[in-house]
Amino acid sequence: MKNLIVKVGLATSITLVCVQVAAQGGRDSVSIVGSSTVYPFATVVAEHFGKAGKFKTPKVESTGTGGGFKLFCGGVGVNHPDIANASRRMKKTEFEACRKAGVSEIVEVKIGFDGIVFAQSKKSKAMDLTRKELFLALAKKVPDVRGKDGGALIDNPYKTWHDVNPTLPKTKIEVLGPPPTSGTRDAFSELVMEDGCNEIPALAALKKTNEAEYKMICQSIREDGAYVEAGENDNLIVQKLVANPKAIGIFGYSFLEENSDKISGAMINGVAPTFETIADSSYVVSRPLYFYVKKQHVGLIPGIAEYITEFTSEKAWGDDGYLSERGLIPLPAMERKKMAEDAKDMKLLAF
Repeated sequence: MKNLIVKVGLATSITLVCVQVAAQGGRDSVSIVGSSTVYPFATVVAEHFGKAGKFKTPKVESTGTGGGFKLFCGGVGVNHPDIANASRRMKKTEFEACRKAGVSEIVEVKIGFDGIVFAQSKKSKAMDLTRKELFLALAKKVPDVRGKDGGALIDNPYKTWHDVNPTLPKTKIEVLGPPPTSGTRDAFSELVMEDGCNEIPALAALKKTNEAEYKMICQSIREDGAYVEAGENDNLIVQKLVANPKAIGIFGYSFLEENSDKISGAMINGVAPTFETIADSSYVVSRPLYFYVKKQHVGLIPGIAEYITEFTSEKAWGDDGYLSERGLIPLPAMERKKMAEDAKDMKLLAF
């Protein structure tokens, strides 16, 4: 009886979606939103997919990871996207927001890895930075090492990189980075700001006593002009770096790879961002990339399942696939195989 109720409920849900799609006039191509980092990979897959001629080329929009999830979780039907790209894993709060809006069946596909790079114009000498130095340069508040109490938090006083560390150049701190809606910003906050914060004993100790305050201090970015939110268009950041050789830009490795004739990546802890160093984790600022599929749209919007098959094929995301040529760091072979199988079976995400 219980199984019958479940089947009836599922059939009813599918029927309602079909009615909604029909009422809204249908849509004949896949709609994809989300991460600016995943955008170039999704775009090249969409182009290959469209050239095959069986389905229309999917529409891919760069909205940022957070913005993409808001659109994706907005509801079911042709007015809402089918797939959301992400440069971090979906949060439980986002998953619950999806469910409340009727997006109850979500498939998670991990596609590979990417490094967060700190790029400069090739006209500048490449810097070698640590995560602690980046935290001190960009945090809203930092310990006052000059004060008598030896560490009370003050508004960030550092104007140049030399102020942060006397071995660094006397160059004004100017960093062009992603906004809060970006998955790159989330990853930067966790992989750089928090790790750099942890290298300061007093702040590291705070995590054990007041984690909320610790997060606020370690992830808050200064607002005095040293850090400039440059939007979700990473190509625009590249253009600004070329125009201003003294600035540093934060974005995914793929954009460094695509523009290696114009910009270079700063070293972190003495290691330069390369395909090899990100793959073997010796470059410490790296993260996994994903896309999420609205299973309720599969079979209703033409081409979704086939697009997933193209993306998870060895010719696309394999070691020698066309995505690795664009800067995607592939998953290990066994993990790729398992992920492709789960995607084909539409294995649902659960928290």
